[in-house]
Formats: sequence, C-alpha cells, structure tokens
Amino acid sequence: MIRTRTTGLVTALMLLAGCYGDETATAYGAAGKTWVLEEIGGTAAAGRTTLLFPEPGTIAGETACNSYSASMTVPYPWFEAGPVATTRRACPADATASEQAYLASLQSMTLIEVLGDTLILTRDDDTSMIFKAGD
Repeated sequence: MIRTRTTGLVTALMLLAGCYGDETATAYGAAGKTWVLEEIGGTAAAGRTTLLFPEPGTIAGETACNSYSASMTVPYPWFEAGPVATTRRACPADATASEQAYLASLQSMTLIEVLGDTLILTRDDDTSMIFKAGD
C-alpha cells in the first residue's frame, strides 16, 4: 500500500514538473521583443547591437557586423550564455573589436532582470549591460 502511494506521488510530481514549462527569461517578459543595447559598463553603446530571445533556451542578435546565437537555459533571474556562434562577415577593425567586447561581456553576465521595456544584465562586479525594447 505504501509503495503504491509513493509511486503515485512520484508520478504526480514528475507530471507536474513537465507541465511547469519554461523558467528562462523568455517566460518573464524577454520574449517577443528586440532588445537594443543602450549602455555597457556605464558607457553608451556604439552602433546598433541587439539581443533577442527567439525561443525558450536560446538567445540571438546582431552586432554592427555579424549575427550571433547561443543557448541560455538557466532559470530566471540567472543568465548564462552558452557558447556563442557568429557569422563570419568581413568587417572593419573597429566593428570587430566592438563586437568581440560585446560578446565577451555578454558571456560574463550572470543575472537578468526584465522591467517592462528595459532589460538589465549584470555580473558579480556590478558591471551591467542595459537594453531597451526597440523595433
């Protein structure tokens, strides 16, 4: 009798966990918007750089030169960009340097906060990246 109850309880918990769904930033207001980088480490962003959450577990975007994508599966409010894949367009040296700095900062961020039309990424030393919902 106890074994039947335990098995039933375990089964119910597994089904409930499966129904719970997405716990990434996608489910907390990040999806469906193009986030445009406004500021990185207190400095205004140069050029247009975007961040999107196209589906649960992924991020994507565009820098001044290339497109990029990565996995992002940690639960909100944590942020962890997986290995980043980028296109390999020929770009001016300043665009390449800016892109590399952005991607390095993106991969170092550990927390995400979505506040309406503002998205903030931060890391342990309080360095932040601020994005605004754009078109």
